[in-house]
Amino acid sequence: MITAILDFGTNTFNLLIAERQERGFKILVSRKQPVKLGRGGIQVNRITPDAMERGFIAINNHMETIRDYEVDDIRAFATSAIRNANNGEEFTDEVYRRFGFRVRVIPGDREAELIYKGVRQAVSFDQSHMMILDIGGGSNEFIICNKDGIVWKHSFELGMARMMERFTLSDPISHEEIRALQSYFMEELAPLLKVVKQVRPHTLIGASGSFDTFHALIRERGGMEGDHLHGREISMKAYSKIHHLLLQSTIEERRNMPGMEPVRVEMIVAATIFVSFVIQACHIQHLHHSEFALKEGVISELVGI
Repeated sequence: MITAILDFGTNTFNLLIAERQERGFKILVSRKQPVKLGRGGIQVNRITPDAMERGFIAINNHMETIRDYEVDDIRAFATSAIRNANNGEEFTDEVYRRFGFRVRVIPGDREAELIYKGVRQAVSFDQSHMMILDIGGGSNEFIICNKDGIVWKHSFELGMARMMERFTLSDPISHEEIRALQSYFMEELAPLLKVVKQVRPHTLIGASGSFDTFHALIRERGGMEGDHLHGREISMKAYSKIHHLLLQSTIEERRNMPGMEPVRVEMIVAATIFVSFVIQACHIQHLHHSEFALKEGVISELVGI
């Protein structure tokens, strides 16, 4: 049985086509389309007409891919930008009218659960506590977990599209703006920092999205020693180099960086400030990257692994 999973995020619309097998699943194709669904309206919880149209174009492109496979069912999920928009239902209704499938708008806790189920297919867990972070455009999900399951999870409305509309950032970013972002993160992440003091996870696993770009930037500069199929450790030294490079860069310089995904050019500076803050505030010692996240969590749940 072949399933197509669509993940309608705030920055990108992702597609996974996978074949369900007796002992797991086989990925046939994994693609993403840039959308920036939150641009111009995320702070007022509204999807603008232009953003809606970008979303429909992205879905149509994914549908062309889906038609190349003998897909038995389509499962679509929407996250922060759509679930918080006062016209989110208008968007999902139009998706059904144009493309013939229903979209499941999921809450943040469910999003975090699916991210965990995806990441555990790419990264090995043991008894020690690890912390997963998925940086989105609308929300950021934190999951503290081990091989036995989820210890704590929370979805924060701190996605990078929200940060870009809340804060005016210079090009390149100034020290004062960095401090303003850090102060805001300290205030908003108080529930996380309280739990971290008790649980003390020493490993951070970055799921997909911005972490795909961090990994690509490091790899292009020869900073990765060896590799694994869908997950790997990133040295703190290699990440620190990229972090400082991004802080000093202009938007034009980032556009020309080998490994830079175009959709992340504007938001990657805020994202690296966020990650660096989490590493320091939570006393993280090890950093991992997982290519798998929500959509892989959906297929793993479907096959029962």
